[in-house]
Amino acid sequence: MRNFLGKRMMTRTVVLALATLAFFFVSDLTLPQSAAAYPFWAQQTAPETPREPTGRIVCANCHLAAKPAEIEIPQSVLPDTVFEAVVKIPYDLNSQQVLGDGSKGGLNVGAVVMLPEGFKIAPEDRIPEEIKEKVGGLYFQPYKDGDDNVVLVGPLPGEQYQEIIFPVLSPNPATDKGIYFGKYPVHLGANRGRGQVYPTGDKSNNTAFNASKAGTIAQITKLEYGGYEVTIRTEDGGTVVETIPAGPELVVSEGQQVAANEALTDNPNVGGFGQADVEVVLQDPTRIKWLMVFIGAIMLSQTLLVLKKKQIEKVQAAEMNF
Repeated sequence: MRNFLGKRMMTRTVVLALATLAFFFVSDLTLPQSAAAYPFWAQQTAPETPREPTGRIVCANCHLAAKPAEIEIPQSVLPDTVFEAVVKIPYDLNSQQVLGDGSKGGLNVGAVVMLPEGFKIAPEDRIPEEIKEKVGGLYFQPYKDGDDNVVLVGPLPGEQYQEIIFPVLSPNPATDKGIYFGKYPVHLGANRGRGQVYPTGDKSNNTAFNASKAGTIAQITKLEYGGYEVTIRTEDGGTVVETIPAGPELVVSEGQQVAANEALTDNPNVGGFGQADVEVVLQDPTRIKWLMVFIGAIMLSQTLLVLKKKQIEKVQAAEMNF
């Protein structure tokens, strides 16, 4: 009897689990989610650092179009001070991107800023009120645990955040071991719009789709949930079916000859990715003080020389009159 009841309960558990999986599977198909511009979930497959040895930031592997990006920071900063890093992500606000379900919507933006070692986003209680007003309610997070100097932000609505303020706290070499005064590089990567390739290597619906083989387009079938199936009769008599998701528009028709790798759709992407590199000097206050002393000494020397020259001229003039 116990064995019978145990098997019956196990069967019910399995049926319930399968029903739950089926529900989520069907809901994903019938209620697709719109993809965001800066996929934090991509960090699950991200490398140790977002900057490759070549200098390229890895976001460019998924966001293939090149677009401008700018970062403005002070030329030099003092230790243990808060300053602004201003990131600019310009684009045409009239542009609309293809969303995950094939509909059109506004572009999102996101950015990664690689600060020098020891630099980080300032704690809430250290940010001056005037900078707080500029930052607003933005949330910054590290690229990974322990890397406070590599900061991510986004996705954000692009029409509101074409300019993003990062409140940065500089380190203090007097208290932070391994930090020294000097010049350091700062790297920026900024994107607008969705990527064309997922981290897995699969294409998103925000890119052009091509014919895998040459042949004649035998049939174009419109799918129920958007997109198309394009059947190509190849030159060797076989057939190839190309699945086009909702979003890109077809640029071919039935009966048309196509070559291998020829575009079957347009490229709906209106966004892109950009990089910028700047430098910041962590300035030693003692050096500035001694520089001011040095400049003051030079000015005093010049003044004394002028006075001495005038004194000599007066003496010479008096001797001549005598």
